[in-house]
Amino acid sequence: MARTAEWNRKTGETDIFISLNLDGEGKAEIDCPIGFMTHMLTTFARHGLFDLTVRARGDLEVDQHHLVEDLGIVLGTVFSRALGDKGGIRRVGSCLYPMDETLARAAVDLCGRPYLVFEGALSGIPLVSGGASFQTDTVTDFWQGFVSTAACALHLDILRGRSDHHKIEALFKAAARALREAVTIDPREQHRIPSTKGVLA
Repeated sequence: MARTAEWNRKTGETDIFISLNLDGEGKAEIDCPIGFMTHMLTTFARHGLFDLTVRARGDLEVDQHHLVEDLGIVLGTVFSRALGDKGGIRRVGSCLYPMDETLARAAVDLCGRPYLVFEGALSGIPLVSGGASFQTDTVTDFWQGFVSTAACALHLDILRGRSDHHKIEALFKAAARALREAVTIDPREQHRIPSTKGVLA
């Protein structure tokens, strides 16, 4: 069965559509007014081998917080919907990802209980390029939004690094690969729920 989902979430602050195929090829079609998030979501799809379509608009005249956080909320929702009852999945995954001077670590458990530990060691200084900028403090908000709706425990850590760009990108890549491992079907499970409780919700 196809493990796909889509959702269009509209609020007074944002309008976001995301479709997801967990068993894709890493294809990404991202239409987002924040260039750095387009880069991160494209990277996330490629390293997770998720097919991902995103169309996003938001109240950027306020700041980037609402749109970035809501992107995480919608992405987590489609992950949860695409996984269904989570029968047969590996459930947990981890990745240690090096990117030049930066070393990032991600570990995830699709346990049904939302919890985020984020130790990104970010400076809080916006990334600026070509007159555009990205509020690096919203990265935590993105992942908090994701875990709240994906209902997973996610630990994201920067073990060392200098560049905030590298730190954020390495975390997205590590998270994608950890999630790719966690959602993989384990043939030994034979579609059983990977929990002694018999449910992951």
